[in-house]
Amino acid sequence: MCRIFAGQDPERFRMVTRRVRLSGHSTSVCLEAAFWDALEEIAAMQGVSLGRFLSKLHDEVLARGVERRNFAGLLRCACLTYAQEVKGHRPCVEELEREARTDFAAVAAAGLPAGLPAPLHAAEKERETA
Repeated sequence: MCRIFAGQDPERFRMVTRRVRLSGHSTSVCLEAAFWDALEEIAAMQGVSLGRFLSKLHDEVLARGVERRNFAGLLRCACLTYAQEVKGHRPCVEELEREARTDFAAVAAAGLPAGLPAPLHAAEKERETA
């Protein structure tokens, strides 16, 4: 019954820590590799870098008054929402693309920081994820 879940490649659930810039502050976020893959896919679908997507999401959550102490949990739930409600559903994909064009264009026009992730060399990244 659980073969599909238990038989996963262990690389998918390996913990990976990445340094990101949120609202101008550098921080670390630790997620399973599969969640980072999904977040990269979401950002690419919206035509922005992962860092820019995470920064925008973080800012929107703060604007809604949601507590930010569990940002990693919010990211995992965002991945689930994407998998369950967006991926493969063309109207949802089109809505996200439309929002991305509007939201990220407004950020660029205002000259606000893009929230790009702090660069990590492969060796540093590997050390952090080990």
